Amino acid sequence: MDFSYTPEQQSFRNELRSWLEARREEGRIPPNAHDSLDEVVARGRLWQKTLAEAGWCGIHWPAEYGGRGAGLIEQIIFQEELARIGSPQLINLLALSMVGPVIIAHGSEAQKRRYLRPIMTAEELWCQGYSEPGAGSDLAALSTRALRYGDDYVIDGRKVWTSYAQYADFCIVLARTDKQAPKHKGITMFIVDMHSAGIQVSPLKQMSGDSEFNEVLFEEVRVPSENIIGGEGEGWNMTVAMLMHERATLTFQRQLQSRVALDELLDFAREFMVAGRTAASDPVLRQSLAQAYIDSEAMRLTALRHLTKQLRGGQPGPEGSMEKLFWSEMFQRMMTTANHLCGAYSMLAPGDPRAPMEGRWPYLMLYSRGRTIAAGSSEIQRNIIAQRVLGLPKAS
Repeated sequence: MDFSYTPEQQSFRNELRSWLEARREEGRIPPNAHDSLDEVVARGRLWQKTLAEAGWCGIHWPAEYGGRGAGLIEQIIFQEELARIGSPQLINLLALSMVGPVIIAHGSEAQKRRYLRPIMTAEELWCQGYSEPGAGSDLAALSTRALRYGDDYVIDGRKVWTSYAQYADFCIVLARTDKQAPKHKGITMFIVDMHSAGIQVSPLKQMSGDSEFNEVLFEEVRVPSENIIGGEGEGWNMTVAMLMHERATLTFQRQLQSRVALDELLDFAREFMVAGRTAASDPVLRQSLAQAYIDSEAMRLTALRHLTKQLRGGQPGPEGSMEKLFWSEMFQRMMTTANHLCGAYSMLAPGDPRAPMEGRWPYLMLYSRGRTIAAGSSEIQRNIIAQRVLGLPKAS
């Protein structure tokens, strides 16, 4: 693996770091406090607009569409510096990292002019209408349909686990336009205005207390034909293209998220008192902390190996399943350790003045449970590894 940076990449990091430090001194870096979801979204919009106006959004987008035209390394540097400064992920990350690049590569000129700039500035938020109650991991089994009537399509169906749908202005929706075609062939990708008549959004309460997930019902929703990306029947190809953009940096996003949590955990263990001594002084707890650090380093090196492969022209493969499986279960172990450190205090929820770290550890422990389901469950990832890496036959 190559751990070095070019002078240009180091200059990029220095420039970004100086800009972020200045914003922190001004108190403009959004905190990672347990705000309400409304507050998180409102602050996220403002923060992304600030970044965009200074030229720090769409790092990898072509300059003609408002980006910097930078490469994958610069994207990683950007994520690292945001994590270092304590910034949350950008509120319109789905659109920046997936929707925008697909529109740039496969969208019409009218779509590029209409949608790209508001994505950059977070003036318009996006969500993703993929999963359905009967089509989660097997996405091609979706049943949402779109029938053509003149210049419009009418969409009927139901989507679920749609993050931030209650705040979104647009949704990327996969719908079946040809019932006779093989299930991967008869799917079309639509841009759907979330303010259209016939859309009903129902937030889903998670065990963490958040309601970022939603169920979205589409009843006779009219969508103009010019809102198709890539052409009718090309939805699956567009989905694969979108996932390729996602996987380019997803491993590093996961790795950075867990590393920030680990650093907070280590600092907390050095300060929190258990039976008259710091938690880090307990030999049993110290072993768990050491294992968390080892796991985090293994994840970091795996991410770098994945990055090196891509820089040498390789394509993301089944190793993405290995990384996702390891990360999601590692993060659960880390949060379990954090709550063991707190002892009985781990039962106190955010908002309780006695809760250590403002209740961050029990909140993250509950949050971590969903990470073994999102983006493909651990069972699905194990099947991919078994079949594509180990060459084992499918279960009968």
